[in-house]
Amino acid sequence: MSESEFGVKAEKLDAADELAGVRAQFVLDAVSDHAADAAGVYLDGNSLGALPAAVPGRVDDVVRRQWGELRIRSWDESGWWTAPERIGDRIAPLVGAAPGQIVVGDSTSVNVFKAVVGAVRLARLDGADGRDEIVVDATTFPTDGYIAESAARMTGCTLRPVTPAEVPGVLGDRTAAVLLNHVDYRTGRLHDLPSLTAAVHAAGAYVVWDLCHSAGALPVGLDAHGVDLAVGCTYKYLNGGPGAPAYLYVRRDLQDRFDSPLPGWTSHADPFGMRPDYEPAAGALRGRVGTPDILSMLALEAALEVWDGVPIESVRAKSLALTDFFLECVAAYVPPGRVESLTPVAHEERGSQVALRCEDAGDVMRRLIERGVVGDFRHPDVLRFGFTPLYVGFADVERAARVLAETLRGSGGGG
Repeated sequence: MSESEFGVKAEKLDAADELAGVRAQFVLDAVSDHAADAAGVYLDGNSLGALPAAVPGRVDDVVRRQWGELRIRSWDESGWWTAPERIGDRIAPLVGAAPGQIVVGDSTSVNVFKAVVGAVRLARLDGADGRDEIVVDATTFPTDGYIAESAARMTGCTLRPVTPAEVPGVLGDRTAAVLLNHVDYRTGRLHDLPSLTAAVHAAGAYVVWDLCHSAGALPVGLDAHGVDLAVGCTYKYLNGGPGAPAYLYVRRDLQDRFDSPLPGWTSHADPFGMRPDYEPAAGALRGRVGTPDILSMLALEAALEVWDGVPIESVRAKSLALTDFFLECVAAYVPPGRVESLTPVAHEERGSQVALRCEDAGDVMRRLIERGVVGDFRHPDVLRFGFTPLYVGFADVERAARVLAETLRGSGGGG
Protein backbone atom coordinates (compact mmCIF):
# COMPACT_ATOMS: atom_id res chain seq x y z
CA MET A 1 0.00 0.00 0.00
CA SER A 2 1.01 3.61 -0.52
CA GLU A 3 1.33 6.15 2.30
CA SER A 4 -2.06 7.61 1.39
CA GLU A 5 -3.64 4.15 1.53
CA PHE A 6 -2.10 3.51 4.95
CA GLY A 7 -3.45 6.88 6.04
CA VAL A 8 -6.96 5.92 4.95
CA LYS A 9 -6.64 2.60 6.75
CA ALA A 10 -5.57 4.40 9.93
CA GLU A 11 -8.62 6.68 9.72
CA LYS A 12 -10.95 3.69 9.39
CA LEU A 13 -9.31 1.88 12.30
CA ASP A 14 -9.56 4.96 14.50
CA ALA A 15 -13.23 5.41 13.57
CA ALA A 16 -13.96 1.84 14.68
CA ASP A 17 -11.89 2.04 17.89
CA GLU A 18 -14.10 1.42 20.94
CA LEU A 19 -11.43 2.94 23.22
CA ALA A 20 -10.97 6.14 21.20
CA GLY A 21 -12.98 8.22 23.66
CA VAL A 22 -10.61 7.43 26.53
CA ARG A 23 -7.90 9.52 24.87
CA ALA A 24 -9.70 12.71 25.91
CA GLN A 25 -9.01 11.84 29.55
CA PHE A 26 -5.27 12.42 29.05
CA VAL A 27 -3.12 15.51 28.64
CA LEU A 28 -1.49 15.10 25.23
CA ASP A 29 0.22 17.54 22.88
CA ALA A 30 -1.88 18.11 19.77
CA VAL A 31 1.13 19.30 17.78
CA SER A 32 4.84 18.85 18.32
CA ASP A 33 6.68 21.95 19.49
CA HIS A 34 9.46 21.04 17.07
CA ALA A 35 7.58 20.61 13.82
CA ALA A 36 4.43 22.49 12.93
CA ASP A 37 3.59 20.00 10.18
CA ALA A 38 3.81 16.89 12.37
CA ALA A 39 1.51 16.11 15.26
CA GLY A 40 3.23 14.81 18.36
CA VAL A 41 3.15 11.05 18.91
CA TYR A 42 3.94 9.73 22.38
CA LEU A 43 5.20 6.14 22.20
CA ASP A 44 7.08 6.00 25.49
CA GLY A 45 4.25 5.00 27.80
CA ASN A 46 6.17 1.83 28.61
CA SER A 47 8.63 4.11 30.44
CA LEU A 48 6.32 6.85 31.72
CA GLY A 49 2.62 6.99 31.03
CA ALA A 50 0.91 10.20 29.96
CA LEU A 51 -0.80 12.43 32.51
CA PRO A 52 -4.50 11.70 33.11
CA ALA A 53 -6.36 15.00 33.07
CA ALA A 54 -8.02 14.42 36.46
CA VAL A 55 -4.75 14.12 38.37
CA PRO A 56 -3.69 17.79 38.77
CA GLY A 57 -6.98 18.79 40.36
CA ARG A 58 -6.89 15.81 42.70
CA VAL A 59 -3.34 16.51 43.79
CA ASP A 60 -4.24 20.16 44.34
CA ASP A 61 -7.06 19.04 46.66
CA VAL A 62 -4.73 16.66 48.52
CA VAL A 63 -2.17 19.42 49.05
CA ARG A 64 -4.41 22.40 49.74
CA ARG A 65 -7.39 20.89 51.56
CA GLN A 66 -6.45 17.48 52.89
CA TRP A 67 -2.94 18.45 53.97
CA GLY A 68 -3.29 22.24 54.18
CA GLU A 69 -6.61 22.39 56.05
CA LEU A 70 -7.38 19.01 57.57
CA ARG A 71 -3.76 18.16 58.28
CA ILE A 72 -3.43 15.13 60.60
CA ARG A 73 -7.18 14.51 60.46
CA SER A 74 -6.81 13.35 56.86
CA TRP A 75 -5.35 10.03 57.95
CA ASP A 76 -8.90 9.15 58.96
CA GLU A 77 -11.22 11.68 57.35
CA SER A 78 -9.56 11.57 53.89
CA GLY A 79 -8.76 7.87 53.98
CA TRP A 80 -4.99 8.22 53.90
CA TRP A 81 -4.43 5.28 56.21
CA THR A 82 -6.31 2.77 54.06
CA ALA A 83 -4.96 4.03 50.73
CA PRO A 84 -2.44 1.19 50.15
CA GLU A 85 -5.04 -1.57 50.19
CA ARG A 86 -7.84 0.54 48.68
CA ILE A 87 -5.72 1.44 45.66
CA GLY A 88 -4.51 -2.15 45.51
CA ASP A 89 -8.11 -3.20 45.00
CA ARG A 90 -8.35 -0.71 42.09
CA ILE A 91 -5.36 -2.37 40.43
CA ALA A 92 -6.54 -5.93 41.14
CA PRO A 93 -8.98 -6.30 38.19
CA LEU A 94 -6.29 -5.14 35.78
CA VAL A 95 -4.06 -8.07 36.73
CA GLY A 96 -6.78 -10.65 37.28
CA ALA A 97 -6.85 -10.65 41.06
CA ALA A 98 -9.72 -10.64 43.52
CA PRO A 99 -9.79 -7.87 46.16
CA GLY A 100 -7.69 -8.15 49.28
CA GLN A 101 -4.51 -9.48 47.69
CA ILE A 102 -2.64 -6.35 46.55
CA VAL A 103 -1.07 -3.65 48.66
CA VAL A 104 0.41 -0.48 47.13
CA GLY A 105 3.59 1.13 48.40
CA ASP A 106 7.37 1.30 48.11
CA SER A 107 9.26 0.86 44.83
CA THR A 108 9.24 -2.14 42.51
CA SER A 109 12.75 -3.02 43.69
CA VAL A 110 11.72 -3.05 47.35
CA ASN A 111 8.70 -5.20 46.53
CA VAL A 112 10.84 -7.62 44.49
CA PHE A 113 13.03 -8.02 47.58
CA LYS A 114 10.05 -8.67 49.83
CA ALA A 115 8.58 -11.16 47.38
CA VAL A 116 11.74 -13.16 46.62
CA VAL A 117 12.81 -13.48 50.25
CA GLY A 118 9.21 -14.21 51.20
CA ALA A 119 9.07 -16.94 48.54
CA VAL A 120 12.22 -18.62 49.89
CA ARG A 121 10.79 -18.50 53.40
CA LEU A 122 7.53 -20.04 52.17
CA ALA A 123 9.49 -22.89 50.58
CA ARG A 124 11.29 -23.54 53.86
CA LEU A 125 8.08 -23.38 55.85
CA ASP A 126 6.97 -26.28 53.69
CA GLY A 127 9.74 -28.27 55.35
CA ALA A 128 12.00 -28.20 52.32
CA ASP A 129 15.26 -27.25 54.05
CA GLY A 130 17.26 -28.42 51.05
CA ARG A 131 15.79 -25.73 48.83
CA ASP A 132 18.72 -23.39 48.54
CA GLU A 133 18.52 -22.06 45.00
CA ILE A 134 16.89 -18.97 43.52
CA VAL A 135 16.33 -19.08 39.76
CA VAL A 136 16.23 -15.69 38.04
CA ASP A 137 15.60 -14.57 34.48
CA ALA A 138 19.07 -13.83 33.09
CA THR A 139 17.56 -11.34 30.63
CA THR A 140 15.60 -9.46 33.28
CA PHE A 141 15.72 -5.75 34.03
CA PRO A 142 19.07 -5.25 35.81
CA THR A 143 17.63 -4.22 39.17
CA ASP A 144 15.66 -7.46 39.46
CA GLY A 145 18.93 -9.35 39.03
CA TYR A 146 20.67 -7.20 41.63
CA ILE A 147 17.85 -7.71 44.12
CA ALA A 148 17.73 -11.46 43.48
CA GLU A 149 21.47 -11.71 44.12
CA SER A 150 21.11 -9.82 47.40
CA ALA A 151 18.14 -11.98 48.42
CA ALA A 152 20.23 -15.08 47.68
CA ARG A 153 23.02 -13.84 49.98
CA MET A 154 20.53 -13.02 52.71
CA THR A 155 18.84 -16.42 52.60
CA GLY A 156 21.95 -18.51 52.01
CA CYS A 157 20.83 -19.50 48.54
CA THR A 158 22.69 -19.93 45.27
CA LEU A 159 21.56 -17.69 42.43
CA ARG A 160 20.97 -19.43 39.10
CA PRO A 161 20.44 -17.04 36.16
CA VAL A 162 18.87 -18.67 33.08
CA THR A 163 16.69 -17.55 30.19
CA PRO A 164 12.94 -18.03 30.64
CA ALA A 165 12.98 -20.80 28.04
CA GLU A 166 15.53 -22.68 30.15
CA VAL A 167 13.58 -22.41 33.41
CA PRO A 168 11.64 -25.71 33.20
CA GLY A 169 14.86 -27.64 32.58
CA VAL A 170 16.69 -26.32 35.66
CA LEU A 171 13.93 -26.69 38.24
CA GLY A 172 14.41 -29.35 40.88
CA ASP A 173 14.48 -30.27 44.56
CA ARG A 174 16.86 -27.42 45.32
CA THR A 175 14.68 -24.69 43.78
CA ALA A 176 13.08 -22.44 46.36
CA ALA A 177 11.97 -19.42 44.32
CA VAL A 178 11.87 -18.29 40.70
CA LEU A 179 11.80 -14.62 39.65
CA LEU A 180 10.57 -13.90 36.13
CA ASN A 181 9.57 -10.89 34.03
CA HIS A 182 6.24 -11.21 32.23
CA VAL A 183 7.39 -9.04 29.31
CA ASP A 184 11.03 -8.48 28.34
CA TYR A 185 11.73 -4.77 28.73
CA ARG A 186 14.04 -4.62 25.70
CA THR A 187 12.36 -6.78 23.08
CA GLY A 188 8.72 -6.76 24.16
CA ARG A 189 8.62 -10.57 24.23
CA LEU A 190 5.74 -11.91 26.32
CA HIS A 191 6.69 -14.96 28.36
CA ASP A 192 4.27 -17.81 29.03
CA LEU A 193 3.08 -17.07 32.56
CA PRO A 194 0.61 -19.98 32.84
CA SER A 195 3.00 -22.74 31.75
CA LEU A 196 6.03 -21.38 33.61
CA THR A 197 4.00 -20.95 36.78
CA ALA A 198 2.77 -24.54 36.47
CA ALA A 199 6.32 -25.79 35.96
CA VAL A 200 7.56 -24.00 39.08
CA HIS A 201 4.71 -25.42 41.13
CA ALA A 202 5.34 -28.92 39.81
CA ALA A 203 8.86 -28.61 41.19
CA GLY A 204 7.49 -27.61 44.61
CA ALA A 205 8.83 -24.05 44.40
CA TYR A 206 7.30 -20.57 44.48
CA VAL A 207 7.17 -18.09 41.62
CA VAL A 208 7.44 -14.29 41.65
CA TRP A 209 6.35 -12.41 38.50
CA ASP A 210 7.43 -8.87 37.62
CA LEU A 211 4.48 -7.26 35.80
CA CYS A 212 5.98 -3.83 35.08
CA HIS A 213 5.60 -4.17 31.32
CA SER A 214 2.32 -6.06 31.23
CA ALA A 215 -0.06 -4.64 33.85
CA GLY A 216 -2.43 -2.26 32.09
CA ALA A 217 -1.47 -3.55 28.64
CA LEU A 218 -2.76 -7.13 28.62
CA PRO A 219 -4.63 -9.65 30.77
CA VAL A 220 -2.42 -11.27 33.40
CA GLY A 221 -4.69 -13.70 35.25
CA LEU A 222 -2.86 -13.89 38.58
CA ASP A 223 -5.65 -15.76 40.37
CA ALA A 224 -6.62 -17.91 37.40
CA HIS A 225 -3.08 -19.21 36.97
CA GLY A 226 -2.28 -19.64 40.65
CA VAL A 227 0.59 -17.15 40.75
CA ASP A 228 2.16 -17.01 44.21
CA LEU A 229 3.58 -13.50 44.36
CA ALA A 230 3.80 -10.63 41.90
CA VAL A 231 5.10 -7.08 41.82
CA GLY A 232 4.79 -4.20 39.43
CA CYS A 233 5.23 -0.48 38.93
CA THR A 234 2.40 1.95 38.27
CA TYR A 235 4.07 4.68 36.23
CA LYS A 236 4.05 2.89 32.87
CA TYR A 237 0.76 1.59 31.44
CA LEU A 238 -1.09 2.50 34.67
CA ASN A 239 -0.10 6.18 34.22
CA GLY A 240 0.52 6.85 37.91
CA GLY A 241 3.24 9.46 37.37
CA PRO A 242 7.02 9.58 37.88
CA GLY A 243 8.06 7.61 40.94
CA ALA A 244 4.49 6.42 41.59
CA PRO A 245 4.37 3.67 44.23
CA ALA A 246 4.60 0.05 43.15
CA TYR A 247 2.48 -2.86 44.37
CA LEU A 248 2.83 -6.33 45.84
CA TYR A 249 0.43 -9.23 45.22
CA VAL A 250 0.30 -12.11 47.70
CA ARG A 251 -2.08 -14.93 46.83
CA ARG A 252 -4.80 -15.18 49.45
CA ASP A 253 -4.03 -18.68 50.69
CA LEU A 254 -0.36 -17.74 51.24
CA GLN A 255 -0.97 -14.54 53.17
CA ASP A 256 -1.00 -16.03 56.65
CA ARG A 257 2.42 -17.60 55.97
CA PHE A 258 4.00 -14.70 54.10
CA ASP A 259 6.99 -13.56 56.15
CA SER A 260 8.19 -10.20 54.87
CA PRO A 261 11.89 -9.44 55.31
CA LEU A 262 10.92 -5.79 55.88
CA PRO A 263 8.50 -5.74 58.83
CA GLY A 264 7.43 -2.17 59.49
CA TRP A 265 5.09 -0.44 61.83
CA THR A 266 2.28 -0.10 59.30
CA SER A 267 2.26 -3.86 58.69
CA HIS A 268 1.90 -4.57 62.41
CA ALA A 269 -1.36 -6.09 63.65
CA ASP A 270 -1.56 -3.21 66.14
CA PRO A 271 0.36 -0.38 64.42
CA PHE A 272 -0.51 2.28 66.96
CA GLY A 273 0.20 0.04 69.94
CA MET A 274 3.91 0.73 69.46
CA ARG A 275 4.79 -2.67 70.91
CA PRO A 276 8.44 -3.79 70.84
CA ASP A 277 7.50 -7.24 69.53
CA TYR A 278 6.34 -7.63 65.94
CA GLU A 279 3.04 -9.30 65.07
CA PRO A 280 2.17 -9.18 61.36
CA ALA A 281 -1.21 -7.90 60.28
CA ALA A 282 -3.63 -10.27 58.66
CA GLY A 283 -3.90 -10.52 54.88
CA ALA A 284 -2.01 -8.55 52.26
CA LEU A 285 -1.44 -5.74 54.77
CA ARG A 286 1.66 -7.56 55.98
CA GLY A 287 3.25 -6.42 52.73
CA ARG A 288 3.23 -2.83 53.99
CA VAL A 289 6.35 -1.35 55.60
CA GLY A 290 6.43 2.32 56.56
CA THR A 291 4.28 5.42 56.26
CA PRO A 292 2.55 5.57 52.85
CA ASP A 293 3.74 8.16 50.33
CA ILE A 294 0.42 9.97 50.30
CA LEU A 295 0.98 12.59 47.58
CA SER A 296 2.09 10.15 44.90
CA MET A 297 -0.28 7.44 46.11
CA LEU A 298 -3.37 9.62 45.78
CA ALA A 299 -2.17 10.91 42.41
CA LEU A 300 -2.08 7.25 41.36
CA GLU A 301 -5.59 6.71 42.69
CA ALA A 302 -6.87 9.57 40.55
CA ALA A 303 -4.99 8.25 37.53
CA LEU A 304 -6.59 4.82 37.86
CA GLU A 305 -10.04 6.35 37.31
CA VAL A 306 -9.39 6.33 33.55
CA TRP A 307 -9.84 2.55 33.77
CA ASP A 308 -13.47 2.79 34.90
CA GLY A 309 -15.52 0.76 32.43
CA VAL A 310 -12.48 -0.23 30.33
CA PRO A 311 -12.13 -4.02 29.87
CA ILE A 312 -8.54 -5.18 29.84
CA GLU A 313 -9.47 -7.57 27.02
CA SER A 314 -10.35 -4.60 24.81
CA VAL A 315 -7.04 -2.99 25.69
CA ARG A 316 -5.20 -6.15 24.65
CA ALA A 317 -7.07 -6.38 21.36
CA LYS A 318 -6.20 -2.78 20.50
CA SER A 319 -2.60 -3.23 21.62
CA LEU A 320 -2.12 -6.11 19.20
CA ALA A 321 -3.84 -4.18 16.41
CA LEU A 322 -1.61 -1.13 17.03
CA THR A 323 1.62 -3.12 17.05
CA ASP A 324 0.53 -5.14 14.00
CA PHE A 325 -0.21 -1.92 12.12
CA PHE A 326 3.08 -0.32 13.16
CA LEU A 327 5.08 -3.34 11.98
CA GLU A 328 3.11 -3.30 8.72
CA CYS A 329 3.84 0.40 8.17
CA VAL A 330 7.50 0.00 9.07
CA ALA A 331 7.86 -2.87 6.57
CA ALA A 332 6.31 -0.70 3.86
CA TYR A 333 7.99 2.63 4.64
CA VAL A 334 11.47 1.93 6.00
CA PRO A 335 14.34 1.28 3.57
CA PRO A 336 15.09 -2.47 3.34
CA GLY A 337 17.70 -3.72 5.79
CA ARG A 338 17.71 -0.51 7.80
CA VAL A 339 16.02 -1.94 10.90
CA GLU A 340 15.37 -5.39 12.34
CA SER A 341 12.40 -6.13 14.58
CA LEU A 342 13.28 -7.88 17.84
CA THR A 343 9.62 -8.17 18.82
CA PRO A 344 7.90 -11.50 18.14
CA VAL A 345 5.35 -11.61 15.34
CA ALA A 346 3.16 -14.14 17.16
CA HIS A 347 0.51 -12.44 19.28
CA GLU A 348 0.90 -14.91 22.14
CA GLU A 349 4.56 -13.88 22.44
CA ARG A 350 4.16 -10.11 22.15
CA GLY A 351 3.66 -7.48 24.81
CA SER A 352 2.65 -3.91 23.96
CA GLN A 353 5.86 -2.56 22.54
CA VAL A 354 7.95 -2.91 19.40
CA ALA A 355 11.75 -2.99 19.56
CA LEU A 356 13.70 -2.30 16.39
CA ARG A 357 17.43 -2.92 16.10
CA CYS A 358 19.19 -0.08 14.29
CA GLU A 359 22.94 0.48 14.12
CA ASP A 360 22.72 4.21 14.90
CA ALA A 361 19.74 3.90 17.20
CA GLY A 362 20.74 6.59 19.70
CA ASP A 363 21.08 9.27 17.05
CA VAL A 364 17.94 8.12 15.24
CA MET A 365 15.86 8.34 18.41
CA ARG A 366 17.20 11.80 19.16
CA ARG A 367 16.09 13.00 15.72
CA LEU A 368 12.71 11.27 16.04
CA ILE A 369 12.08 13.10 19.29
CA GLU A 370 13.04 16.38 17.62
CA ARG A 371 10.25 15.69 15.12
CA GLY A 372 7.72 14.94 17.83
CA VAL A 373 7.81 11.12 17.76
CA VAL A 374 8.81 10.12 21.28
CA GLY A 375 10.07 6.61 21.92
CA ASP A 376 13.27 5.61 23.69
CA PHE A 377 16.71 4.15 23.08
CA ARG A 378 18.18 1.09 24.78
CA HIS A 379 21.91 0.52 24.58
CA PRO A 380 23.51 -0.41 22.31
CA ASP A 381 21.22 -0.44 19.26
CA VAL A 382 17.53 -0.67 20.13
CA LEU A 383 14.73 1.74 19.25
CA ARG A 384 11.85 1.02 21.62
CA PHE A 385 8.26 2.11 20.98
CA GLY A 386 5.53 1.56 23.57
CA PHE A 387 1.87 1.45 22.53
CA THR A 388 -0.57 2.52 25.26
CA PRO A 389 -4.03 1.68 23.89
CA LEU A 390 -5.84 4.17 26.13
CA TYR A 391 -4.38 7.16 24.29
CA VAL A 392 -2.45 5.98 21.21
CA GLY A 393 -4.42 5.84 17.95
CA PHE A 394 -3.80 4.30 14.55
CA ALA A 395 -3.08 7.66 12.91
CA ASP A 396 -0.35 8.12 15.53
CA VAL A 397 1.11 4.77 14.53
CA GLU A 398 1.12 5.56 10.81
CA ARG A 399 2.70 8.94 11.42
CA ALA A 400 5.40 7.47 13.67
CA ALA A 401 6.37 4.88 11.05
CA ARG A 402 6.44 7.52 8.33
CA VAL A 403 8.64 9.88 10.33
CA LEU A 404 10.90 6.96 11.24
CA ALA A 405 11.33 6.10 7.56
CA GLU A 406 12.07 9.71 6.65
CA THR A 407 14.61 9.95 9.46
CA LEU A 408 16.33 6.75 8.40
CA ARG A 409 16.46 7.78 4.76
CA GLY A 410 18.06 11.03 5.77
CA SER A 411 20.61 9.50 8.12
CA GLY A 412 22.70 7.81 5.46
CA GLY A 413 23.43 4.82 7.72
CA GLY A 414 24.01 1.31 6.47
CA GLY A 415 21.88 -1.78 7.06
